Amino acid sequence: MHSTQLCTALRTPPLWDYALALYQRPGVADACLQLQDTAGADVCELLWHCWLDHHGAVATDEAHDALAEIRDWQTSVTQPIRHLRRQLKPRAQHEPDVAALRQHLKEAELLAERETLRRYQAIAETSQAVRARRAADTDLATRLARCLTTCGPPQRAALTTLLTQRAAHRS
Repeated sequence: MHSTQLCTALRTPPLWDYALALYQRPGVADACLQLQDTAGADVCELLWHCWLDHHGAVATDEAHDALAEIRDWQTSVTQPIRHLRRQLKPRAQHEPDVAALRQHLKEAELLAERETLRRYQAIAETSQAVRARRAADTDLATRLARCLTTCGPPQRAALTTLLTQRAAHRS
């Protein structure tokens, strides 16, 4: 059962603020991008799981449909913007107009990710997709590994960085 107490707790800190602070910790951005690029991870989903864990919560089986909608948003909106931004990087180094366009794409990508995190927070607060963590639940490392398409030594090292910094992060 989704409790009012859990819902209230999930607002402090809100997911966006938590994600920004965690992402800025040493090594986290590189680890997340490595997991995104080499293991198909959605950085926003990884940060959402860390935020839930911070609040003593986990996603439930009911989260599947809500997460599918968010993943569709990422696939149809955020990823194409990211692809264009990355594709323009070499030309942007030598062409000021392309650099300006790339900067606008970077801003659009950040807005799309912010919308993604807003959606994650909304499902956590308004649905049965999240519940309080129980002793029998899998640990955060296992839950994060489920977000990956592959988990070799480089991915495990990146997960370790994320987990270590999440543990050190107290905002």
